[in-house]
Amino acid sequence: MDETRRDFLKLAAAATVFSALGQRQAFAQSSASIEPGDRVYITNEDSNTITVIDPRSNTVETTINLTSFDEDARPPFRLMTAGVMPTHAAMIHKPLYHGCIDAHGAVPSPDGRFLATSGRGSSNIYLIDAVNKKVVGNTSNPLAGPNTNTERLSSGILIGREPHEPTFTRNGKELWVTLRGEDRIVILDVERAMRQAGGVESGAILRYINVINGPAQVWFDARGALAFVASQKVSKVDVFRVNPDANGYSQPQRLTTIDITAQDKPAFTPFLKTTPDGKEVWFSHKLADTVSARSTAEPFGFLDAVPLGNMARPNHVEFVENRKGSVVYASLARVDDNGPGGVAASQIAIINRSAAPGTRKVVGTFFSRAREAHGIWTNPANDLLYIAHEQDELPGTPNAGQTCCSAFDVSDPFNPKFIAQIPLGALKLPSGELRNKKSINLVYVRPGYKGQTA
Repeated sequence: MDETRRDFLKLAAAATVFSALGQRQAFAQSSASIEPGDRVYITNEDSNTITVIDPRSNTVETTINLTSFDEDARPPFRLMTAGVMPTHAAMIHKPLYHGCIDAHGAVPSPDGRFLATSGRGSSNIYLIDAVNKKVVGNTSNPLAGPNTNTERLSSGILIGREPHEPTFTRNGKELWVTLRGEDRIVILDVERAMRQAGGVESGAILRYINVINGPAQVWFDARGALAFVASQKVSKVDVFRVNPDANGYSQPQRLTTIDITAQDKPAFTPFLKTTPDGKEVWFSHKLADTVSARSTAEPFGFLDAVPLGNMARPNHVEFVENRKGSVVYASLARVDDNGPGGVAASQIAIINRSAAPGTRKVVGTFFSRAREAHGIWTNPANDLLYIAHEQDELPGTPNAGQTCCSAFDVSDPFNPKFIAQIPLGALKLPSGELRNKKSINLVYVRPGYKGQTA
């Protein structure tokens, strides 16, 4: 029995080494497509932080602080008092807290130099310098000392109830933010917003436009001429003409409202995105367990509805197209018990986008290697994929108690190869550590490069 047990342990150890070697080799194969400035940004809703991952090492480089804790040495301003860690609800209701509440949406500017991030609960947006990895508008803390932070957090820009997702116009002049708690979109002047975030001036808000109730997200077609707006309250999609003036600022006009009841009877469509070629717009219908596609050309005809299985709960979609194929990935919130190594994990659905419209379907799935997959984004070369997750890892697993991001080699998009599970760690504040928790949006950013929003 002892020899059998020793043989088993030797085989297990060899398998572990082989697996690790395979992961390193997969990473080496893809690392040529990574540039020094590339970073992955993840919004963490329960810690109100943004994790920054270096894809060269697949480790956390830093955590951007969107809280206002420890700006003052007195207890009401601290994250932790006498070593006691508050609950999330207590944390964001601490006296004199002026930081972000429920950090959620994130999107890069067309040139990748800035990010916009929404605070759902604090009804504001923040701008992030993606080169220096800092919040735009932070100021020196007049109370800085050995037990306090050196900076005081910008208040961001107050915009309206439940800002869900921000999106830059294709020319980078404006930021459109859906107010999910209302029936409006707010449009901001990006240059003015930079100055307003720093307290230099006001007037960043250009206008509000009325849209369908509960707008979840807006995305622009490839020319930047049309804006598509999805909802989490009604089974409809608004389409607007952007109508930029001579200076590039929009003069929006509603073109049509599309009834999508056939695809989304529960009326809960949180995410949409246009394909890289600009010809299609894809929607995730979370409660209908379906994703669908329409043409971006008038009259915006229906192309596909792809069922994903019972309780799949799709969050985001992402497109990967390289010499080995063209796919749509859909991140599924459902957690399945039969993941690799017997560890519970979510799955990513693979849809063959090269199939003829009307025939496209799920051709495979792969485990995301963590729980409740949400944000998903590829690198510019379309050979790496990063996935954010909402739930912490289970006890008894290598990263137990941590929220994790996972990385995959998708140089063959139909056969993704696991590279790494990346624990997100914690923001280290003077009074204690705030664990990065409940990841929502994820974006892969290359500053100075025309990315997915360009």
